[in-house]
Amino acid sequence: MWNPIASAPSGRNLELAVIDNDGVHALVFPCEKAPAGWKDVATGARVDIRPTHWRVWNPEEHQPGSLHNPH
Repeated sequence: MWNPIASAPSGRNLELAVIDNDGVHALVFPCEKAPAGWKDVATGARVDIRPTHWRVWNPEEHQPGSLHNPH
């Protein structure tokens, strides 16, 4: 279940969704809310995005070769 970005907690690995001209896309790496935006959990690098929704990152859904059906 996706949640509005305004309710995103700090200090958690989150899956973020963004909207662009092609529609809604979920990022394929976990992010964390930082004091001044968002950062990539793995690298600590700032991510220049404007997400619209979030949900808790589930690493099992993002395994290479995963056959997870999100529905």
